[in-house]
Amino acid sequence: MTWRTLLSRCTSIHTINKLNAIPKSHFHARSIFKPLLIPPPTATATRHLHSQPTSNSLVDPAAILAQRNDDEDDDNGTTNEFLSRFAWMMRKKVKEAYPESDKATIDAMLLVIVDRVVSEMEKGGLGGAAASSVRPSGDFSEDLWTTVWEVSGKVLEDMNKERKKEKMKGFLQCEEVKEMCRFAGEVGIRGDMLRELRFKWAREKMEEHDFYEDLERMRKEGDVEETDEPEHHVKEGTEEKGEGEGKVAELPKRRGKMKFKLYGLDLSDPKWEQVAEKVHESGQVLWPEEPKEITGKCKLVTERIMSLKEEEEEEDNLTTLLADWVELLQPKRVDWINLLERLKEQNRPLYFKVAEIILTEDSFQTNISDYYRLIDIYAKENRFDDTERILKKMNENQIGLDASTASALVHLYCKVGNLERAKEAFEVLTRKGFQPDIKVYNSMIMGYVNAGDPKAGESLMKKMEERGGIKPTKEIYTALLRAYSERGDVIGAGRISTAMQFAGFQQSMETCTLLIEAHSRAGDPEQARNNFDYMIKFGHKPDDRCTASMIAAYETKNLLDKALNLLLELEKDGFQPGVATYSVLVDWLSKMNLVDEVEQLLNKIALLGEAPPFRIQVSLCGMYARCKMEKKALQTLGVLEARKDELGPQEFQTIIQDLIEGGFQKHAQRMCKIMEAQGFTPSYELKGAIQHGIIMPRRRWS
Repeated sequence: MTWRTLLSRCTSIHTINKLNAIPKSHFHARSIFKPLLIPPPTATATRHLHSQPTSNSLVDPAAILAQRNDDEDDDNGTTNEFLSRFAWMMRKKVKEAYPESDKATIDAMLLVIVDRVVSEMEKGGLGGAAASSVRPSGDFSEDLWTTVWEVSGKVLEDMNKERKKEKMKGFLQCEEVKEMCRFAGEVGIRGDMLRELRFKWAREKMEEHDFYEDLERMRKEGDVEETDEPEHHVKEGTEEKGEGEGKVAELPKRRGKMKFKLYGLDLSDPKWEQVAEKVHESGQVLWPEEPKEITGKCKLVTERIMSLKEEEEEEDNLTTLLADWVELLQPKRVDWINLLERLKEQNRPLYFKVAEIILTEDSFQTNISDYYRLIDIYAKENRFDDTERILKKMNENQIGLDASTASALVHLYCKVGNLERAKEAFEVLTRKGFQPDIKVYNSMIMGYVNAGDPKAGESLMKKMEERGGIKPTKEIYTALLRAYSERGDVIGAGRISTAMQFAGFQQSMETCTLLIEAHSRAGDPEQARNNFDYMIKFGHKPDDRCTASMIAAYETKNLLDKALNLLLELEKDGFQPGVATYSVLVDWLSKMNLVDEVEQLLNKIALLGEAPPFRIQVSLCGMYARCKMEKKALQTLGVLEARKDELGPQEFQTIIQDLIEGGFQKHAQRMCKIMEAQGFTPSYELKGAIQHGIIMPRRRWS
């Protein structure tokens, strides 16, 4: 049974005559039909058609096509889908052109159109050139063929989108994307932000897959060209480029008879409209909406926004441009996001301003994740004031912190030294039941260390190990050990050193030096020497810093003979003192007023080619002042005045005492005024000594 026979059975003479009798007034610009140029039926055909039911009892096209499907097997899903969609969309066009026609007439028209389309597809005569310039048949008007191509192009576009959506579903469910989503969920990313990231990751995987597919296709095409095969393979439903023309949509190319299913032309039932709406809504959920195309005046405003310079970024000017942009484009959230992405790439300072302004824009549809995302960016760039401003807006809108944002705030506040705010953000994590990771713990512990509270940091480290099951790193142990060492807390330093060894970390040169420094600051040279000898026994060779710490420990008890004996022993083993060791000796000998020895050490420092530390200038100034060497005393005093910002209250106190002892009363008064100008308050005893020229008692070695 051929398609022509099927058509003749379902189309009566009554219907054809009715189509040919349609008034000329219907063929205006919107009309897609002209009177069909169908020749009068032959006598045989007339008798055959008259034997069929009249127009009042026409056979439903869906039933006729279903009968064809029973006779022939379905082996072309792409063609089936194309024809089904084409008939459904074409019905709307026919109804718009002939609103007064009944259902039977519309069905007959659709059958004629589909018959012609299928006939041309079977002959392979519908290509890209046909779509643009050639009319395959004279039966249809030019308007009709134009409409056929518009509809077919839309159908192919929808089919491509559908295939892309189905392909996207597969990548959304792939293991790599699932794994990334699980990780994102563990770190506190939820809601719309997680959904956007999931689509982003799936789209990237799909693009990567398509890229390698294209490479494989190009390789196969290259193989075909090398073997000079005449066959030219064209994918169904693809776009082809005609000579001298742009890309145009074309029907799936087939030659010979096709077997297809058309699941009924009668799609006018209201239920199909409901189904279509649901499919459209689900498609919007699955496939993110594309931003609007920016043209005309709106494009000019957009370019003006993108080109704003820092000096032109006044709030009023920017707000006015954004208001004009909104009025011209009527944007949705996807349009705002597109603008922000462009600003982020081309004008980053302006990006932050626009991102804050649109938080109150109704069309942006601001959600909680937008605040979180902006805070996260500010926190990572250490923009404290900007972060505080966004947090204030969140508090005004009664928006709380999530785990991810709280983690970023912990890092930020610890970096800027705001321990109280860091503790508040850390409490948000624990209150929400989120287990902080090693980075958060590390930031908090370093925050306690920098705030001068290593005991609190040590306590938090124990909680991290007991509750979270997270083992402290060597860096955390070392930071706590350094903090205890700087405070001269030998008990705390010993406790951390023991914990490190139990944790499996061997004593390094750094940890040994820190223990020696702790005992040196505590004034315990004997225990410092024990740690020094243990370090050598452990296989570490003393360096300049470690030796300087040991010499400083002997200085606390004025054990110069032991210090010099140590230096002699080390020199036998090849040790050469450096700036640190010489600086400790200069400080020590200057307190003993050994001018010649001190100047010899200064010459050795100069030979090393390194600048001595600034703190020895305090000792030199005091030595020269006490020895009545006015020229050198004032010379070193000038160096100290030039770098007065680096002096602390203890250094000022020492300098003033030495000047009074050397008889430089006026200079002592001047330094006292400089001390007060720097924000330090001289002690009552020091003021009295300056006023009456009294020499204050100095520290003595025990």
